[in-house]
Amino acid sequence: MRILGFMTGTSLDAVDMAVLDTDGETIQGFGPAGERKLREETRDLLLVTTEIARGWPRDRPEPEIFAEAARAVADEHLWAAESFLAEHGLSWSEFDLLGVHGQTVLHERPTPDRIGRTVQLLDAERLAKATGRPVAFDFRTADVAAGGQGAPLAPIYHQARALASGLAAPVAALNIGGVANITLVEADGTLLAFDTGPGNGMIDLMLQERGLGRFDENGRLAAAGKVDEAILQRFLASSYFAGPAPKSLDRYDFPLDLVEPLSAEDAAATLVAFTAEAVVKAFDHGARPSALIVCGGGRRNPQIMKVLTERCPVPVKTAEDYGWRGDAIEAEAFAYLAARTARGLPISFPGTTGVGAAMTGGRIVNP
Repeated sequence: MRILGFMTGTSLDAVDMAVLDTDGETIQGFGPAGERKLREETRDLLLVTTEIARGWPRDRPEPEIFAEAARAVADEHLWAAESFLAEHGLSWSEFDLLGVHGQTVLHERPTPDRIGRTVQLLDAERLAKATGRPVAFDFRTADVAAGGQGAPLAPIYHQARALASGLAAPVAALNIGGVANITLVEADGTLLAFDTGPGNGMIDLMLQERGLGRFDENGRLAAAGKVDEAILQRFLASSYFAGPAPKSLDRYDFPLDLVEPLSAEDAAATLVAFTAEAVVKAFDHGARPSALIVCGGGRRNPQIMKVLTERCPVPVKTAEDYGWRGDAIEAEAFAYLAARTARGLPISFPGTTGVGAAMTGGRIVNP
């Protein structure tokens, strides 16, 4: 199948797109990849929706704004994709399927006394009708309903991507988005995956709250700051790190108010160190691969990469060092997961989400 995959992360930055030729098991080819920044009106709507979602009681109907935001997400994907297709001389009819993650506005991991809750907004029917193509979406809900974490979902793709590159296991892939997550592919092919801790999200939120922009461009603020070791240790004392893997996070799970007394520079440096040290803790759970392959926007922050390299117990490499498209991995992953959904193949596993048995997921809506 030729599939167009989409990803929009919690950073609310852009719609990522990638074309993949795959049967959901092996990868036959890579088509174009790219991104389109979210329009401001869509981003503003999703910020409001996320705030409302975080305060949504479990025993109440879903907030009305969800439907409005779901339509806006569909329209944003259509707008981004039409520009992308025109740029690369492609047409909708060339695709067998679209794989669309949707926009996460809420993710609550399960606890011993309740199942988790996760919401990815997308009016899939609207997008299918507009494009004339079937849309695979809603990849997390079934796993969460079965007691799983619902995240991360990219590990089965990380394994396929490593195989396509001829990399021998054990392999480790780290995606640094709003939250950071790692995939460890053991020598026997067993998958272990989980959210390590914060990625860019806390740094972005800190700067936004202080009116200093959306992100720390080129890590300049963090480079000028000093790590507050006492506050770093308070972050690392979170019960999250003592829990077994697999496990998942929301970008709001750690208290940003701990760095409020610090200057922006010191706060950024401390949060970068927190991201790195949380990744280091991940190696307590599994094998020692020959390298850590870093994907996602965080690999473009020189300070994150510098501190990771200094503190990590294995060599740190970028996706591009192995010929991977670091900005497109998650969009490729949801194209791959769409193919697996279409074929009824499992997309989540006991070692990736904690679900009881490997299970299928996702739904497909036709135009």
